[in-house]
Amino acid sequence: MLVGGFEIFWIIVVVLAIILLGVLLTFVPVMLWISALAAGVRISIFTLVGMRLRRVIPSRVVNPLIKAHKAGLNVTINQLESHYLAGGNVDRVVNALIAAHRANIELSFERCAAIDLAGRDVLEAVQMSVNPKVIETPFIAGVAMDGIEVKAKARITVRANIERLVGGAGEETVVARVGEGIVSTIGSSDNHKKVLENPDMISQTVLAKGLDAGTAFEILSIDIADVDIGKNIGAELQTEQAEADKKIAQAKAEERRAMAVAQEQEMKAKVQEMRAKVVEAEAEVPMAMSDALRSGNIGVMDYMNLQNITADTEMRGSIGKLTDDQKNKDDNE
Repeated sequence: MLVGGFEIFWIIVVVLAIILLGVLLTFVPVMLWISALAAGVRISIFTLVGMRLRRVIPSRVVNPLIKAHKAGLNVTINQLESHYLAGGNVDRVVNALIAAHRANIELSFERCAAIDLAGRDVLEAVQMSVNPKVIETPFIAGVAMDGIEVKAKARITVRANIERLVGGAGEETVVARVGEGIVSTIGSSDNHKKVLENPDMISQTVLAKGLDAGTAFEILSIDIADVDIGKNIGAELQTEQAEADKKIAQAKAEERRAMAVAQEQEMKAKVQEMRAKVVEAEAEVPMAMSDALRSGNIGVMDYMNLQNITADTEMRGSIGKLTDDQKNKDDNE
């Protein structure tokens, strides 16, 4: 019975030992330590345990350290760990240092880490320093002095300037400056034909302005890829101006017509007013005649003669009107 209990005790001890060993191997990266020693990188096992305590993934630091050691770089584990704790990409920084070292580009770890922490791809920047990048602009339109629109597309060959990667402007600024230079160069041309005959005039003028100042790039060349003719802006502006002048003239004419119509209505009103006065005056004639008869200023015969003259005048007017109507009818026939 004691023998059976002794065996169970040892089984429990072995299981606990296995569990303890598994936990220990999980917490202490022994295999990573062995790999570092095999690569010639001497790291204390306690340093790896300290990384665990500082919540640093040891493989994210040790593997780049092994890579840097094999490439002949003088990088310490403290530098890599501090960069990792700062939120940087340790592997990308080491790759950039190796690429710069192979290309004989002077690049310190501090500057490389600063570029990485600034949010720029330091490895891409080093590769761009070795192999320049070509940036193609869209069609940029400018108007020559003769009013013809000229569209130009440029290819900008740039090389990364590692010294200005931190705080330097990006590709958008370079494209904007080149576009501004193209527009000003086309706009200063007397004739659009000069731009078509000599498109390199644009690139030479733009390149001479030093557009890469304050940017993270060094402009190597600006080549005009395509030049095209756009609209006749001068003619369109003249047409729009003529149309605007026409509308202004029409508005003024309409204003004069409205004033004339208003004046005509005023004259008609005045005519009606005068007619009312005439009617009023004619209404006073019989009263004056009766007063004259009553006072004896005129006699009855005088009044009869006046009536005869009035009737004769009306008859003559009627005959004249009939004659005019007949004449107009004969002329129409």
